[in-house]
Amino acid sequence: MPILSAHIIPHPPLIIPAVGKGREREIQKTVDGCLAAAKAIAQEKPETIIIISPHSTTYSDYFHISGGERALGSFARFGAPAVRFDVAYDTELVADIVATAEKHGIPAGTDGECDPDLDHATTVPLYFIEQFLKEYKIVRLSASGSDLEKHFDYGLCVKEAIGDKRIVIVASGDLSHRLTEDGPYGFNAHGPAFDERITQAMAVGDFSKFFDFDEGVIQGAAECGLHGFAIMAGTLDGLLLEVNFHGYEGPFGVGYGTCSYRVQDLHVYLARQSLKHFLETGGYMKRPDSLPDEMMASGFGTFVSLKKHGQLRGCIGTITGVQDNLADEIITNAVSAGVRDPRFPPVGSDELDELDISVDVLYAPEPADFSELDHIKYGVIVSSGFRRGLLLPNLEGVDSVEAQLSIALQKAGILPDEKYSIERFEVVRHI
Repeated sequence: MPILSAHIIPHPPLIIPAVGKGREREIQKTVDGCLAAAKAIAQEKPETIIIISPHSTTYSDYFHISGGERALGSFARFGAPAVRFDVAYDTELVADIVATAEKHGIPAGTDGECDPDLDHATTVPLYFIEQFLKEYKIVRLSASGSDLEKHFDYGLCVKEAIGDKRIVIVASGDLSHRLTEDGPYGFNAHGPAFDERITQAMAVGDFSKFFDFDEGVIQGAAECGLHGFAIMAGTLDGLLLEVNFHGYEGPFGVGYGTCSYRVQDLHVYLARQSLKHFLETGGYMKRPDSLPDEMMASGFGTFVSLKKHGQLRGCIGTITGVQDNLADEIITNAVSAGVRDPRFPPVGSDELDELDISVDVLYAPEPADFSELDHIKYGVIVSSGFRRGLLLPNLEGVDSVEAQLSIALQKAGILPDEKYSIERFEVVRHI
């Protein structure tokens, strides 16, 4: 899953302590939201962070991308020159975005850089991110003067160009600058109305609402983030999202909204929704329509694992598929892991939000001997008569093939000096 998450993060320099000098506490909700988003980004361990900035080089009909190997930035213009940044650009991804945009007829590139230094819409998010993450590259994208739909299409190009890289998207942007008479641009009735509508859309991940604003409302609100949000929406198109709205406030006449969108794996989504549905209704969830072909294939075994606060809470699976398709296999095994694992009491509805769920998809087993095993890459099945034991690969605490075999034999009730056969199988883990 190349795009790991996306985050809307505001960029008032005042929230940097060296700039705010105590006033940052007046917008503590925004500070807390930025910290929460930064922690979530660090947990994803991205290779590259794509930052969409409204204050980088901007053209009316061209999407500018910052070029070069590295870039510097600081808060010197805000009275804090000691807070500095030196970041590397992901030049390979930049080239791929340019090529993909060209393929789709969208003008984008690195020409016409007006100021190579990092702007504050980039450095404010980076200030929080660097408190938790040190090793990363960035790509800095600009909006343009094109309409919102063109920005969405550009986001689709960015998504296509990402490929298999582990990427996080940051759409840096403030909301209306016209919330109060004493704000930077005075008051306009469109300001509060815009912020109410945009934050409602942000909080539920309904990006279609980003495109419902009349141009007069957008101009009247004097916002600076919407076009970047439209690019972000394009990168997330078609993905399942877990939304975490961190909050909104506008104490200085400018609206600040912070929200995180974690991309969910379809396998894990089905498992969670299946267990949730069963706990609420006592019945099995109906398989969703329009699933990809992979989900409708048969013959795959699956194991659904539940953990609560890092401790196993349930795990049930099938070695080979017993349902008509992979989707139904996940739906069935998720319920079994939650309420039918004999080692644990049934999961309660109040526990669901605390569960980390993973789904292991097992490919067809094949005969193997000891020399062909790899406890990281392959799971193992041992058999003797009707006794059979299985162990998944890459398990915590299982650090050798010998340990993997020993545990599998114990599970099967097979003594080490008995005759037994070995099979190995590949597993794809979805988390």
